[in-house]
Amino acid sequence: MLGQSLRTTLKKAAHKASTETISLHAIIDESLIAHIAIIEESGPIVIPMLAWRVDDYVYIHGANNSRLMRHLHRGGQTCLTFTLFDGWVLARSAFHHSAHYRSAVVFGAFESIDESSAKKRLLDHFIEQIAPGRSEQARASNAKELAATMLLRMPLNEASVKISDKPVNDDLADMTHPVWAGYLPYSTKVGPLIAAEELEDDITEPDYSGAYVDRWNKN
Repeated sequence: MLGQSLRTTLKKAAHKASTETISLHAIIDESLIAHIAIIEESGPIVIPMLAWRVDDYVYIHGANNSRLMRHLHRGGQTCLTFTLFDGWVLARSAFHHSAHYRSAVVFGAFESIDESSAKKRLLDHFIEQIAPGRSEQARASNAKELAATMLLRMPLNEASVKISDKPVNDDLADMTHPVWAGYLPYSTKVGPLIAAEELEDDITEPDYSGAYVDRWNKN
């Protein structure tokens, strides 16, 4: 169960809150994009970053000279958001149109992972998450590349999850309005693979469909 704090307690649409840790993990694992907020001298800024989860931590990586990474490396408080859009709810009235979505907000501070073997293991974990088996096939990162990469992690011990999945909620007075009402699903499909133009002819195409299950494009 997700713990509650002043920052994670939903004040609007609280009925959409989920306190299940498994829901938080599923949103992060499917999204893989975190919008990260920081405040600089010029004002607030939100930057999208690749992000992945290992157990109860979320990880990001970037170049050592990245302003975002340098800011987060100092250990200040930040906020990450993850959002998955699942479709439109089309109501009989314009006012009651809405959306299905799953979102997560994580609060906390990042800490640095500096040891080279730990960096490699955690970066390989990300590669394995998006393309199983690939970390054994691709050239491994060398010492120079690992040294040039900053790897940060944040614990998932202060987070909120909101899930919107309810059907059309029209007013009783609008129920006989002569317009179609219902749900317009939206989904992200993955694949098929598109080979690089300079790929050698004798290289076999890998199968990564198992990592995406029903999101894999079978056509």
